[in-house]
Order: sequence, then C-alpha cells, then structure tokens
Amino acid sequence: MAKAGFIHDKLDIKFLVLYLMARVASSVDFSTLADLTFCDDGVEYFDFAAALAELVDTGHLELKDDKYSITEKGRRNGKICESSLAYSVRRKCDRNLAKVNGVLRRDAQVRAEILPRDDGAHTLRLILDDDKGNIMTLDLLTVSEEQAGRLAEKFRTHPERLYDSILQVLLETEEEG
Repeated sequence: MAKAGFIHDKLDIKFLVLYLMARVASSVDFSTLADLTFCDDGVEYFDFAAALAELVDTGHLELKDDKYSITEKGRRNGKICESSLAYSVRRKCDRNLAKVNGVLRRDAQVRAEILPRDDGAHTLRLILDDDKGNIMTLDLLTVSEEQAGRLAEKFRTHPERLYDSILQVLLETEEEG
C-alpha cells in the first residue's frame, strides 16, 4: 500500500528536517522537531528517529544538551535539496515554524537563573532582553530554591507586569507618591 502524503522515504525526511532546522530560531529538542516534522502524513516515527540519528552521525546536525542544531554542512546541503520538497509541505512547515519561532524567541528574551548562596539561601536572577540587548537584570534574595522556582515561573509567564511595575514606581513624582 502506498504511503499518504508527499514524504515517501527516509531521504525525504532528511530533506524536511534540514529545511526545518535551517529556519528554526534556535536549538530545539526531539519532541519539538518531531512536532514540526510530522506536518506530512508520509512521515512515520521510526523513520524520523532513524533519519535524525543519521543526520547527527553525518555531521549535518549537532546534538548538544538534548537539543538539535544545524551545522554549516547541514545548512549547505539542505539548501541544495530543499526544492525537492513539495511546495505544500514547505508552506505548512513555514506556518508551523512561525509559531515555534515566536515561542523560542520569547524564551530567549525572558530568562530566570537560580543561583545557590553560601548561607543556604538562593539568588534569583531575572533577565529581560530584546533584540538590541539587555533591558533589565534583577537579583532577588530568596529563602529556598523552591521559592525561587515559583517566582521564576511567574516571571517567565508575565515579565511585562514586573517591568511595568518597576518603571511605574521609578517614574512617579514625589507628589504622586
């Protein structure tokens, strides 16, 4: 029985993975890459996993800290082969990439680090960046790693609220305060 979709074999999957990796905003984990790759009904899990492993083995992709990134070799060879992907597959990939890249860019701009201290407490470092550089870095003393983790998650969810609140306090005049 013939496979559905435009992707028919492991080589097609490799072309698709290279196409995606050349356009993703930063390194991605296995599950994010799998979600992006399964945009065509012809992609099967085991073929995808094998193709991904082969791309790492051949130096087209790099696996570091459980995240995949494209190498220069992968970028060069992927560019040569991308026209062999069906136009409809590329369009679907581009739509899916727009969503993923938005999340990846935001994650890169909003960071929180938990740093242990000698006295048993922890420092929570909150970092907010934009395309031009650092907007804010704020170090907070927390009594436990658990408290730092809760505060870090809240910051990652609503960084604008904290930034706006700080600015509001700093910019209010003495008569207002």
